[in-house]
Amino acid sequence: MTAPVFVVEHFRPDGHRYVLDGPEGRHAVSVKRLRPGEEVVLTDGAGRYAVCEVIDTEGKDRLIVHMTSVSEEAEATPRITVVQALPKGDRGEVAVETMTEVGVDAVVPWQAARCITQWKGDRGLKALAKWRATAREAGKQSRRVRFCEVAEPATTKQVAALLAAADFAAVLHESGRERLATAELPAEGDIVLVVGPEGGVSPEELAVFAQAGAEPYVLGNTVLRTSTAGTAAAALLLGRTGRWS
Repeated sequence: MTAPVFVVEHFRPDGHRYVLDGPEGRHAVSVKRLRPGEEVVLTDGAGRYAVCEVIDTEGKDRLIVHMTSVSEEAEATPRITVVQALPKGDRGEVAVETMTEVGVDAVVPWQAARCITQWKGDRGLKALAKWRATAREAGKQSRRVRFCEVAEPATTKQVAALLAAADFAAVLHESGRERLATAELPAEGDIVLVVGPEGGVSPEELAVFAQAGAEPYVLGNTVLRTSTAGTAAAALLLGRTGRWS
């Protein structure tokens, strides 16, 4: 997609006039300053999208468009999920933002044993909402029509079950003897990658994940931050699996 992307909940058939209003309409008119004749894409963020031509604007928050086509983007394969341990501060949003931009399909927040950050009660609900809002905005910015999903927070046991069901599962960890760049990857199915917290993945967690079929791998000779490791690894996987070709 090359045209600006805006999120809508419902579509009408091809050939219909559509009014984009509210926050999305305001962004289109007052921030993007779109004008008649320009192209935009409306999407539900779940793969359905409409290519539209701007007809007119009304006030500061209403964009009137003509839907020229409505389509559905198929899910990419292999599907890439990153299990992201909860980082400190706003680094979680940084991780979600950049992973969404490169093309990760799903992010699973993980409360690892060595996480300093704790998602409990209202704080946890607000943090999860912020991750999801970040994925939505990053999806729009990177002009995706199928946004990165942010799942409910997972326990180590739940992560292990996710790894056991994957077609390829890996944990980014300095103890790995094999590089992710040389791992044998599936042509389709599910790839699940675990990124630990600032304090690292504990030996007990590594043992649980190994039992589930996820061995430790390294990216290179340097150690990346938890907020950047998933993005770097995902970019490598997207290139190696052909999703970037």
